[in-house]
Amino acid sequence: MLLEPRWDEEQFALAKSRIINTLKRNQASPDYLASTTLNKLIFGDNNILAIEASGTETSVNSISIEDLKNFYNKYFSPSITKLLIAGDVDQKRVETAFAGLTQKWKPKEVVFPVLKIPAAPAKSAIYFVDVPGAKQSVIAIGGPSLPRTNPDYYPAFVANYKLGGSFNGIFNLILREEKGFTYGARSSITGLKNYGYFNASSRVRTNSTLESVTIFKAEMEKYHKTIPQEYIDFTKDALVKGNALRFETLGSLLGMLSTMTSYGLSIDYIKQEEAFVKGLTVEKTLELANKYIDPSKMYYVVVGDAKTQLKGLEKVGLGKPILVK
Repeated sequence: MLLEPRWDEEQFALAKSRIINTLKRNQASPDYLASTTLNKLIFGDNNILAIEASGTETSVNSISIEDLKNFYNKYFSPSITKLLIAGDVDQKRVETAFAGLTQKWKPKEVVFPVLKIPAAPAKSAIYFVDVPGAKQSVIAIGGPSLPRTNPDYYPAFVANYKLGGSFNGIFNLILREEKGFTYGARSSITGLKNYGYFNASSRVRTNSTLESVTIFKAEMEKYHKTIPQEYIDFTKDALVKGNALRFETLGSLLGMLSTMTSYGLSIDYIKQEEAFVKGLTVEKTLELANKYIDPSKMYYVVVGDAKTQLKGLEKVGLGKPILVK
């Protein structure tokens, strides 16, 4: 399959049709509108990262099977490929099995485009996408953050864990368990090779939109000022005990190998991460939260019914919401 791909015109046409139909359906999805709007704000309109990976209706329509062949010829190369294996098999057997591929698949130089990641906004603002008559509002808050290769990435991930990185995170406990506004509210720090981003999100009842956005903002601000020791104890307990179950399946072991090889991490990176968690303190968490989770420099996106919700969001304290067309 690697060396002799089947360029099937009929299947290619069906694939394009399926993708275009999905893109059309997505235009009516508040979740899709929230994520794409936030991506455009974080990365900028002319950045490839601002575009959904499956493309747009125009871009998919324009692709020919010759474009696929050109992409294959330009980018499919063993020079940028990893072979990851987990299972009851010895290295010699693997090397023998793949010797033929090694001989036939000739490497070529592959040059990746350079990504430019904009800085965080100078100040936060609310951006509103109108879905007339919506019974729910989708809230998506975020901004640029750390790539996975940054030494502070995992510490920042740990700092966010109690805020919104788990079911028992602050956002979920307030918005779901206490208020009953939503089925879930989370936040995450996602790190890839050359960039990363912070994201906090939830779907809430329409009439709780203002209060929910206010809670997100207020709890992030509070997280800058005081973090109880019990939050640290919870984070340590959850992450250290969770590691006991994280690598039981072959799939999870492959995931560990993929993370290690993709981001240049050492073979004992899991032990290093555990050591950081065990040594976590209130002071260190506060330092990380202040450095990497800044609610005053984020994009706040709300997708919902503008007629009933847009005006009220002025009370959040981030100025007049900007209506996104």
